[in-house]
Amino acid sequence: MYTMSSKIKLTAVILIILGAIGLIYGFVSTPASVEEVSTMLADEHAAHGGDHAATSEHAMEATGNHGAEGEHAASGEHHDDEHAEHIYHQLKNRPWSSIYTAALFFFLLAVGSFVFYALQNAAQAGWSPILFRVMEGISTYILPGGILVYVLLVLSSLHLNHLFIWMDPDVVAHDPIIAAKVGYLNVPFFLLRAAIYIGGWIILSWMIRKNSRKMDENYSDGLFKKNFKTNVIFLVFFIVSESMMSWDFIMSIDTHWFSTLFGWFVFASMFVSGITMIALVTIFLKSKGYLPEVNNSHIHDLAKFMFGISVFWTYLWFSQFLLIWYANIPEEAVYYITRIEDYNLLFFGIVAINFVFPLLVIINSDFKRVNWIVVMTGIVLLVGHYLNFYVMIMPGTVGESWFIGFPEIGSVLLVAGIFLYVIFNGLTKAPLVAKNFPLMKESKHFHY
Repeated sequence: MYTMSSKIKLTAVILIILGAIGLIYGFVSTPASVEEVSTMLADEHAAHGGDHAATSEHAMEATGNHGAEGEHAASGEHHDDEHAEHIYHQLKNRPWSSIYTAALFFFLLAVGSFVFYALQNAAQAGWSPILFRVMEGISTYILPGGILVYVLLVLSSLHLNHLFIWMDPDVVAHDPIIAAKVGYLNVPFFLLRAAIYIGGWIILSWMIRKNSRKMDENYSDGLFKKNFKTNVIFLVFFIVSESMMSWDFIMSIDTHWFSTLFGWFVFASMFVSGITMIALVTIFLKSKGYLPEVNNSHIHDLAKFMFGISVFWTYLWFSQFLLIWYANIPEEAVYYITRIEDYNLLFFGIVAINFVFPLLVIINSDFKRVNWIVVMTGIVLLVGHYLNFYVMIMPGTVGESWFIGFPEIGSVLLVAGIFLYVIFNGLTKAPLVAKNFPLMKESKHFHY
């Protein structure tokens, strides 16, 4: 049996405390009013636009167009007020968006890890059963992670933030495109769907883990077949619910925009992140003297999946981008225009991190067997796919007012601390190697 060390507990607690401080500071430091934002913008304008203002005034005097100047000033003041209110909502959204991005990323990472586990069970793979308990341990985060995401969705529905603009009745009343979607995008139906997705994943993953541990105590072919069928049911439910979850939790933030590839794009990101976490936890446990029968071939196969799904993610990223950019339909292209103009470095940087880096490093079969290389690649991939979620969510919630600072870093540390504590505590609930599993002998002697 695995026992969680005091170092991991202490690390998790420190991360949670530091993260909570950073997130709280992010909430406290947001502007208190639109007037405060107006003052802030005026100060910035005074610092950077003095010469421009003097030039404009001189031009007005030269033309003698004082009436037009007055009208222009009045129009400018109205525009400035609207701009200040827009920036105010963006800055108020920033800490909410930060915690939502981190919460959703780690939750879907755990779900992605369990999807990989369910696929291995359904395929009756012979190489992976020795890693099943690692996958089960990571999947224990689905319950607390799902609750955290659902609470944030409920708080959004209570208008404590403006993450989902379609939840604002005033916006719907003045936007015919959003008004046309109100049959699907309405708060009661949205929260019901979210409860079905999250509740289904929690219940089915719990049932599968329970049956797996029952086989440790009293194996039977009937129990094995029952668990096999439950894994298949989970995968069928996941295929449908994941696409809808992607539309609801992420794509609906940019309410005017849609993509038929989006569900697959989100899946690829959460799937490769889940597999990466399996590899990192496995290597960590092996370094501490656990899982002695895990060999370089097991690590090689995990790294092979990390590489393969990274290529798949890149194919989806490029396909979605190419089709929309080439078609140049305004309501579709605006999604990418916003990200290229305001998030240029991150938008193209995630391709370098999530594709070019693993392509250069773990395309080599020998490197897939070197633990430190797999760990380094895994850490880079996790950072890259968190940034992928950041780029999917932030432009629609904070727009050009983004910045990676206290709320963003604090949110990641807070949720990462909870995640680490939950998954390593989950590993203590059962032996690290499943007993009586029919394919376990094949897995223990797996060499490639």
